[in-house]
Amino acid sequence: MSSRLPEHQFSELIGMIYDCTLDPSRWEATIAAIKDVFQGESVILSLNDLRTDRLLIDKSVGWTPEWRQRRDRHLAEIHARLSEWLAVSPSLDTPFIASRHLSQQHLANSAYMKEVLAPLGIADVMHIFLMQTPTHVSELVVMHHQSYGIATEREIELATLLLPHLRRAVTISRVLEAKEIENNHLAGALDALDCGVVLTDRNGAILYPNRTAEKMLRKGNTLQDIGGVLRARNPAASRELRTAIKLAAEDETAIGATGLAVHLNAPSEQPIVAHVLPMAGSDRRRDMRPDAVAAIFIGTPPDEGTAADTIARTFQLTRAEKRLLVSLLSGQTLAEAGQCLDIAPSTAKTHLASIFSKTGVSRQAELMRLAMQVLPPARSP
Repeated sequence: MSSRLPEHQFSELIGMIYDCTLDPSRWEATIAAIKDVFQGESVILSLNDLRTDRLLIDKSVGWTPEWRQRRDRHLAEIHARLSEWLAVSPSLDTPFIASRHLSQQHLANSAYMKEVLAPLGIADVMHIFLMQTPTHVSELVVMHHQSYGIATEREIELATLLLPHLRRAVTISRVLEAKEIENNHLAGALDALDCGVVLTDRNGAILYPNRTAEKMLRKGNTLQDIGGVLRARNPAASRELRTAIKLAAEDETAIGATGLAVHLNAPSEQPIVAHVLPMAGSDRRRDMRPDAVAAIFIGTPPDEGTAADTIARTFQLTRAEKRLLVSLLSGQTLAEAGQCLDIAPSTAKTHLASIFSKTGVSRQAELMRLAMQVLPPARSP
């Protein structure tokens, strides 16, 4: 915990962030609170489409509509710098800070700096990355005025503290399709999700599984009901879930990255991950189910047809490449896919090389991870 941020203020901020997962209308107030904590001039929460230089999500404080339009005219330059940084950054956890990672010559020649940041008196910009795919980046952007100065170790420390909580909130919000769950319709809202959701008490006892989670528990392939207590078949995943549930019950500010993207199955299998959301840290979440301390969201494996449709549309694959991709995502080897599609091995290799080139991956395992990333959160009819 930063000595410059009182514990009660940090706790309230984490609670606000987690409340946004169930009520996205609270993001504006939460972003304003983040702005105050960073002593920033403005803050942006965005989802960037790097292919079209558009913002698919744009929530901000400290920007007038006029200046937001001016900023949007420079998205190509902004995205170019972000892409360059992400290509060489040692970790997605490392923020991109203009004063540290851009040369003075670049800043002096930047149209974005001249036409937007300088007139507003912005001295520094920090990009905190929440999620990344080959075509999209979700980030929190903090801008400081000249009266404050450039970003310091304090801002980096704050970013490090907030990052896992923001990632958890944004990730679960995507699973929920950013729909508000009304208190008196909790069961109906959770049952409408294609992902599994399990509410537990502090001991991991299962209080409520939605319909998808019930099916998972009956199969027992990834999750198990052992005497009424939630367990994962993967021992390491089971231990992490227990730890995350304990932290959710005792102090959600300390949960950090524990319980975020927990791999429930073996590395060689199609990935299924779980995300643990603390439920007892605020009245907004506690009122939904007073005896629940954690909600575990379990992602389902992608449907190969839907995933292939999304990837083909996103990366402009040909019809032949898409057909091969469907076979690969269904678990076939390249040779098996070629035989099934009645194409020569050399043709299959050519199609695969083209898929790799267009999607920016180099192995079939990375294609499966990409399928998990690009699929939109699914809901049953």
